[in-house]
Amino acid sequence: MNAVYDLHCHSTASDGALTPAGLVQRARQQGVDYLALTDHDTTDGLVEAQSSAKSANISLIPGIELSASWSHQCIHIVGLNIDPQYPPLCDGIGKLQSQRVERAKKIASKLEKKKIPGAFDAVSRSAGKGMITRTHFAEFLLSQNHISTLQEAFDRYLSRGKPAFVSTAWAATEDVVSWITGSGGVAVLAHPLRYKLTASKMRRLLSEFKEMGGQGIEVVSGRNNPDEIRISANYAKKFGLSGSVGSDFHN
Repeated sequence: MNAVYDLHCHSTASDGALTPAGLVQRARQQGVDYLALTDHDTTDGLVEAQSSAKSANISLIPGIELSASWSHQCIHIVGLNIDPQYPPLCDGIGKLQSQRVERAKKIASKLEKKKIPGAFDAVSRSAGKGMITRTHFAEFLLSQNHISTLQEAFDRYLSRGKPAFVSTAWAATEDVVSWITGSGGVAVLAHPLRYKLTASKMRRLLSEFKEMGGQGIEVVSGRNNPDEIRISANYAKKFGLSGSVGSDFHN
């Protein structure tokens, strides 16, 4: 039997529905042998996940999903097999977390102007000690019956060009890759087709990403269809990047 890998998952430490321990148990039930916990801009769930993984007989790969800016666009870089105690990584995470709080306040302010009050308090309660993400705002909008699906929240309010979108200058991609590789980890470009880049821009991103020390690209990610998997696999081959596989599990 081949081992089953899931190298991209989220817990309640960021915007997942399950606790780190609950996520590990769910992965075990689904037959996963190697699991990476890759919460957004935080490693807070790793200790709990590691403890649960030992009892579940599952190999936990310490990871993170970091927000980065490339060519005035937000992209996500997954770090696999990182050292969460690596000082430059810890410092970088701290800065990204502060940016997330500031962004959340701005999103809430924009929603208030659209006659949707109380968003910041609600998402802060929902996130608890975890990172506030746009998913928390989507869940808030759904709970208040402003939308009928989570995707509609992005389509109507939270995506680029929509009334509550806030453009954020995240850390430079080069810095993010160096935090990951400096900690002994592997930097992987997450869900590459989600950025809707032109073919020429994608080639430039992958070329620069590899020069920076990036080593992988997600070939299988969440809701990919077979054509998208083929396209990502071709990019991996063309640029000599390892192909990663992850569910991008949230709930």
